Amino acid sequence: MTRSIWPWLRLLGGAGILAVLLWRLGTGAFLDGLRVLDLPMLSVAFTIGVVTTVFSAWRWCLVARGLGLRLGLRGAIADYYKALFLNAALPGGVLGDVDRAVRHGRDEGDVGRSVRAVVLERTAGQIVLIGVGVAVLLSVPSPVLTLLEEHGAVAAAGAASIAAAAVLILLACRKLRQGGSKVAAAVRTGLAEIRTGLLARRNWPGITLASTAVLAGHLATFVVAARAAGSSASLLRLAPLMLLALLAMSLPLNIGGWGPREAVTAWAFGAAGLSATQGLTTAVVYGVFAFVAAVPGAVVVLVRALRPLAVASSVRAVAPVSPAPAITVPASFGTPPRELARTGA
Repeated sequence: MTRSIWPWLRLLGGAGILAVLLWRLGTGAFLDGLRVLDLPMLSVAFTIGVVTTVFSAWRWCLVARGLGLRLGLRGAIADYYKALFLNAALPGGVLGDVDRAVRHGRDEGDVGRSVRAVVLERTAGQIVLIGVGVAVLLSVPSPVLTLLEEHGAVAAAGAASIAAAAVLILLACRKLRQGGSKVAAAVRTGLAEIRTGLLARRNWPGITLASTAVLAGHLATFVVAARAAGSSASLLRLAPLMLLALLAMSLPLNIGGWGPREAVTAWAFGAAGLSATQGLTTAVVYGVFAFVAAVPGAVVVLVRALRPLAVASSVRAVAPVSPAPAITVPASFGTPPRELARTGA
């Protein structure tokens, strides 16, 4: 029952966030996000999307190969584009990743390991995002740093709670590793795959480089979106706001990626002394840029949908026509009965 309700809660959460934004800021910010678009900006966003997609696919290849799965870069790029398109076009924002994990797992004969490879690949990107985000938000003037300074006791309590939770999780994992239950076996498998898929000496430099390049691409797209929305703020002032927006995109309450990103960007721009409406427009432009960058995935979906039809039609066209079976006529066929009687036939 929980599994059936959760997708609806995600959609309702994203729809609720968008409804509140429309109520508070009106439709002007959304419409402005469409009015400011032009072909040069869309071309820049598309080009950045090509770079980030290639690095994302390479990161997936490194993780999958670390887990003992075969995955070529060319096929990974096509599958990643398809996943980005499905994530952007369908509610939930994760169905594309599920599709590429299952498809690759069926090709390799190990769906479970393929799913874990996709999870680890996305986790690597989130680790780099969180690491860079925390470092920037705690060192560069931002709304988050202002809140921490104003509510130091609350921030300290929150940090202590997070640290305690991390310690408890580590102790639980250590305890489970020594057990003999299915959960303990799953924990051991997961930790082993983290070591081989992410932390192996031959993997982690490339995974870190790819994740950093992907994050830089997303930040660059946000900068272009902010400039399109009319913001003239410096990059140092925009950086923490954009990182907040990217962190908000990880929240599982969205409709095709829309919802938390727009709310957090509007709040962050307003709290930083900029216009909340401008922040919402920036988020809308970024959402459009992200969809444009994922458009090649639609081509992948179309080509793969038409390929079986083309193969079937070509098979029918070249299939040879089977000749009618030859009928052997006995030598005595047609001989009058009297002649058969004489010859003893």
